[in-house]
Amino acid sequence: MFRDKIYWQTLLRIAIPIALQNFISNGLNLIDVMMIGQLGDTSVAGVGLANEISFVLSMVAFGIASGGSIFAAQYWGKKDIPSLRKVLGISLLVGIVVSLIFTLIASLFPEKALAVYTSDPAVIKVGSNYLRQIGIFYTPWMISYIFSVIHRSTQNVKLPILVSFLALGLKTTINYLLIGGHLGFPALGVQGAAIATMISRTVEITCMLLFTYLGKTPLAANFKELFHIEIPFLKRFFKITVPVVLNETMWSLGITTYSMIYAHIGTESIAAYNIAHTIDNLMFVLFMGIGNACAIMVGNNIGAGDEKTAESYAKRSLVVAIAVGVVVGMFQIGISRGLLSLYKVSDLSKSYAISILLISGLAYWLKSANMIIFVGILRSGGDTKYGLLLELFSMWGIGVPLALLGGFVFHLPVYYVYLLALSDEAVKAVIGMRRVFSRRWINNLVKGFDQPHEELPVVEQAE
Repeated sequence: MFRDKIYWQTLLRIAIPIALQNFISNGLNLIDVMMIGQLGDTSVAGVGLANEISFVLSMVAFGIASGGSIFAAQYWGKKDIPSLRKVLGISLLVGIVVSLIFTLIASLFPEKALAVYTSDPAVIKVGSNYLRQIGIFYTPWMISYIFSVIHRSTQNVKLPILVSFLALGLKTTINYLLIGGHLGFPALGVQGAAIATMISRTVEITCMLLFTYLGKTPLAANFKELFHIEIPFLKRFFKITVPVVLNETMWSLGITTYSMIYAHIGTESIAAYNIAHTIDNLMFVLFMGIGNACAIMVGNNIGAGDEKTAESYAKRSLVVAIAVGVVVGMFQIGISRGLLSLYKVSDLSKSYAISILLISGLAYWLKSANMIIFVGILRSGGDTKYGLLLELFSMWGIGVPLALLGGFVFHLPVYYVYLLALSDEAVKAVIGMRRVFSRRWINNLVKGFDQPHEELPVVEQAE
């Protein structure tokens, strides 16, 4: 297991850039929250709740792109570029429609959307103004995100990280200049954060399309190659992808329900959760890299017809993730107090955040295992319906009901409610591991399914 050089070389070559990309994204988001944190609990809570709407969209987008990447990885393993481009086209169409719906909500009904989470008028006012502005740029972000994920499925991980670095670096710079007012720029507070988001997303979509087409990557398709799609192809795509989208949608709604519960407990509670959640996401980037690398390697091998290697890579990645999860969890616990000292929020919010990070750190191995099981293994093998049913059962049958009882009936502190919410992770891990070792998750989705198409040259990946 540990002497397989091909496995380790491929894992590290894919996982490190993806982890680095997410580290840049979450690291700069952490800096953003710190900057906004200088404005007090209300600003942190308002922007945090507005970002809950963006979070739901991001999870739906992840579902769409992840569903598409299942096919993309297998088609790339088969070197079927025309079908790969059709997958990109379908993913873009679905993603654009979804993002436009969220833009309408953010533009026309931001107060009503945020009122679901809190009744604090000050928090709603701050959050709705921020949401109304950033919502206009949901569609450009969606297009860029789908391109990024499909690029990864072809093992092109350098382009997405370059684009993320440029866009997010610009966002952080503008945040620094406009939130607090530096180098002669006006101090715009939350308004400055919104402006930074809008500019960075414009740069992101522009760079993504330019680099994709000027670099003549496999995704540099014309309109006909993207959207000339046969009905049988479309049916197979949605049969696998719809459960993934539903899975991510229901999971994100579950997470946002948790946020609603925390906000109900109090402004300090939701501020503490938003801060802890940002730090937690920063620590989790390594497992996002391992999970996505696992999905790409497993999908590529299934598409190439090598199911034995695919199964071996899946199990190895699960063991690696659990072991690293224990180490990273302990590291997070060790640095939590130092990071929280950088925030100008109330002492109560800080104490709540420390407790949440302690619980999260101890449960990291469970969360990392589930990342590999759901994203790296079940989805890459096309076992999406099982993943959906397991997610619905564990979160909506166990986690959400327990959190509701803790927050609304027993009026527990936010960190105990957070612990109850994590109960679904244990259930998912136990049942999910049984599924992995059953081998029933392995499905070759591209075998014997060649659609008639115009022959196109295979474009090799640029180093």
